[in-house]
Amino acid sequence: MQWTELIVFSALFLLVTVMGFLAARWQKGETLDHLDEWGLGGRKFGSWITWFLVGGDLYTAYTFVAVPALMFGAGALGFYALPYTVILYPIVFLPLVRMWSVSRVHGYVTPADFVKGRYGSHWLALLIAITGIVATMPYIALQLVGLEAVLRSMGLNGGGILGHLPLFIAFVILALYTYQSGLRAPALIAFVKDILIYLVILVAIVYLPAKFGGWGQIFDDAQAKFDATPSKADGILLTGTNQLQYATLALGSALALFLYPHSLTGILASRGRNVIKRNMVALPAYSLLLGLLALLGFVAISAGTKPIVNQATGRPDTNTIVPELFGANFPSWFAGIAFAAIGIGALVPAAIMSIAAANLWTRNVYKEYVKKNATPAEEAKQAKLASLVVKFGAVAFIVFVDPQFSIDLQLIGGVMILQTLPAVAIALYTRWFHVYGLIAGWVAGMGYGMWLLYTIGNPAIGKAHFAGSALPLGNISLFGWHPFGSSPTQIYVGIIALIVNLLVAVVVTLIAKKAGTFNGTDQTDPSDYHVDEDNPRVKPVAAH
Repeated sequence: MQWTELIVFSALFLLVTVMGFLAARWQKGETLDHLDEWGLGGRKFGSWITWFLVGGDLYTAYTFVAVPALMFGAGALGFYALPYTVILYPIVFLPLVRMWSVSRVHGYVTPADFVKGRYGSHWLALLIAITGIVATMPYIALQLVGLEAVLRSMGLNGGGILGHLPLFIAFVILALYTYQSGLRAPALIAFVKDILIYLVILVAIVYLPAKFGGWGQIFDDAQAKFDATPSKADGILLTGTNQLQYATLALGSALALFLYPHSLTGILASRGRNVIKRNMVALPAYSLLLGLLALLGFVAISAGTKPIVNQATGRPDTNTIVPELFGANFPSWFAGIAFAAIGIGALVPAAIMSIAAANLWTRNVYKEYVKKNATPAEEAKQAKLASLVVKFGAVAFIVFVDPQFSIDLQLIGGVMILQTLPAVAIALYTRWFHVYGLIAGWVAGMGYGMWLLYTIGNPAIGKAHFAGSALPLGNISLFGWHPFGSSPTQIYVGIIALIVNLLVAVVVTLIAKKAGTFNGTDQTDPSDYHVDEDNPRVKPVAAH
């Protein structure tokens, strides 16, 4: 048991717990018994709050343990996270501003709300809602993976169900203050989380390289390690087989990230278009942090850090690389701060994700199919209960299922959420696609993407299926035809599935339009996409 680290960790955890409960009084509205207040913070967050909230939402605890772990195990491929977050903001700059405007006018809370309003189809909206909920669940579980890595490094996480007790206690506390305070809790805690993260990474990136001979020596040690492995795909430089994988994974991840419901939750909580614009300019500062963080994977190689062995599987858990690196090389008190930064970094996105999933359930399943005349207070209560179910479902997943499987599910989640791009993102600019085309495209892209993921195995870890998100071009077949021959070049499955989705959507749309079938009722107006917070025709959202 690392007592000094544990005391510092517990003190900072207690601090954010108190902040989480006090957040119910912060920027308080008339009542929290309304989905706009509980689930979107009253839609009145300014630039600074939005910056910390969205940053805390997108750069999660799992990011801070997984990216360096990937660099540690695979080398340069793990650096895909940097171009992915660089190209992300220019891609989503204009769509997010338009989404905020139309949501402000019509009182939309979820992307499925927008889809229903745009196409007048509750079935298409249901598909988008279910996709968002299913894709978000393993993402929440992955925050627990990051938190568990820290608990293991402090000696708090043993075998069996009782060994997960500290994790369970942490998420009970999270569930309670999220239930009480809603989105205001992670928004307020995000300030502490990001300050700690910046402090720890900046210290680590200066102190640790100096301790191990400088960056030149660190890169030499990393290259020596990868040269000694039998794999031809690792190394400090990309190879001919993984360059396409690197590019498509970065592009696919960028397209997918703001399709996740929790990403849109942070955006819709802001008070205006100008707030979003300023954040799209300022948020790339996190990319600089991420680039420095990723290099800690190479630092761990030079330091000779070894991951903790997972007692259940008998295999090293590379997610513990960064906590082990910090625990072995920082003074105990500062290692405690570093562990708290990662642990609190799990709470912020987990809270936002659970709120986003609860909003989807309440607005697009409960109110649409269970109780159409639900009052705002009933909606808020249903969302609070749903957020509890989602959180404890994620905890149960970690306790009773191999955590590595949740990582695989998150890869599947990325492929899944990409299939909502035509109905959500493209629909912001054109209503050319027919409802039938969008549904058919979703089915085709989802089905083909899941099939390709099913075919990906990894004998090294004993998995025959769902062992990754990239496959050789030579493995792609269309009814027995292999368009790329036997090419070993890897590509991200999500991009392939999205292309299939779009092609099918176009074909079915052309057929449906020629047949003259009904295409729903559009409730939006072109001027809806250009309103600002000061526009006199925009009423307070709570009045809708």
